[in-house]
Amino acid sequence: MNTQEMMRIIDSIARDRSIDRSILISDLEQAMVSAARKYFNTLDAEEFTCTLDPLEGTFELRQHGEPLEMPPEAFGRIAAQTFKQVMIQRFRDDERASIQDEFGKRVGTIVTGTAQRYDKGVLIVSIDRAEAVMLRNEQIPGEQFMPGDRVRALILDVKDVGSQVKIYVSRGHQDFIRRLFEVEVPEVAERIIEVKAMAREAGYRTKIAVSSIDSKVDAVGACVGVRGSRIKNIVDELNGEKIDIVRWNESSQILIQNALKPAEVSEINLCFELGRATVVVRDDQLSLAIGKRGQNVRLAARLTGWDIDILTPEEFTKGLEIMAETLRGIEGVSDEMVDRLAALGMVSVFDIEEVGAEVLMTELEIDDEVAARMMTIAAEKSKVVAEQQQKDKEEADQRRAEETAAAQRLLAGEDVGTMDPDMAAAAILGAGAMAPTPETKEPEATVSAPDAESDARAEDILGGDH
Repeated sequence: MNTQEMMRIIDSIARDRSIDRSILISDLEQAMVSAARKYFNTLDAEEFTCTLDPLEGTFELRQHGEPLEMPPEAFGRIAAQTFKQVMIQRFRDDERASIQDEFGKRVGTIVTGTAQRYDKGVLIVSIDRAEAVMLRNEQIPGEQFMPGDRVRALILDVKDVGSQVKIYVSRGHQDFIRRLFEVEVPEVAERIIEVKAMAREAGYRTKIAVSSIDSKVDAVGACVGVRGSRIKNIVDELNGEKIDIVRWNESSQILIQNALKPAEVSEINLCFELGRATVVVRDDQLSLAIGKRGQNVRLAARLTGWDIDILTPEEFTKGLEIMAETLRGIEGVSDEMVDRLAALGMVSVFDIEEVGAEVLMTELEIDDEVAARMMTIAAEKSKVVAEQQQKDKEEADQRRAEETAAAQRLLAGEDVGTMDPDMAAAAILGAGAMAPTPETKEPEATVSAPDAESDARAEDILGGDH
């Protein structure tokens, strides 16, 4: 047995696999005990003991506490095979434990690996001496990696699954954005700037609310960087995902207003009983506030923790009028009570129905009979209003479909002389909207900042066009 060569191999394994050398030596001792038991065909686990000299690499094997004169080389082929199998198995167990211990401490941190392959939609990533998996729902939609591509991801979890350790990584988790800000913005890593809230739809848009504990540090401006350098690095890492940085505020009204940027908000009514914010915006701001497929208001709601309803001034006023007319006809309900309900954020008959009789009794100081009548009448009116709203929606959808069809006919060169004049006008306007236009790139970051310095930085990013 070449003891020096064996010890060099042990040192190499300990170094390459990050396994403590003493553990490997203990494994060799146990493997030698197993070989001796195999050779002597004994089931007594205490019969043999073995000690390996860590410097010389020599074994001292004892049987019932007495030195065994037979050298290990004399055990034969079967015992040697047992020694090899036990040694390999224990080395693998040690490596698995080492990987679990190392990466378990790194959960929640960013690692950089190399893409290996896709297996049924799951991305396999090589990280140091281990393999990690990125499940389909943790990937950014539309993002594809080729073998050998660099992959930066967040370690989500480390699990011991049978004979292997599974490392789960993610690029779609919102904490991945948080860690990227810590890397790119030193003030975030140093906790001078705090990420107070975040909402993300991976691959599309992220809203992040930040605040500074140092009055001299502008939280939004620091995250954006000089001429948008810091935010650009994060956006590039995310392959163009849009990031809205908004200023945190303890006031829910101001925070909601910031979160709905770039839309301009006219009025906000909060109903704490329902956890709902009714936001009033002008007609020309409605599409901005709602966003593409409702994304802007959806992310704003998740960022602020409020359910957000977006209404135009006409819709808001109409809802209040219907609620007032409905409740004023109830005996025991005064105008002052209706005004108090509006001040509490209950701005429609739907809110009255949803909030419950107990809240009405407490807030309006009325008895249970009046509250029950209010609930009953509000529920009946809600059904009528809902049916009318559904009818109006269907008519509007049909009108839009007709206008779209007319616009397509106009673009195809068909005669619109036989059309209704209003429809022809709508078709001409629709055709202009449907005409091909040069593609415009959406801003990578929409920055809401009231002070001049942050506004200037926002203009750098947005090219002066918000």
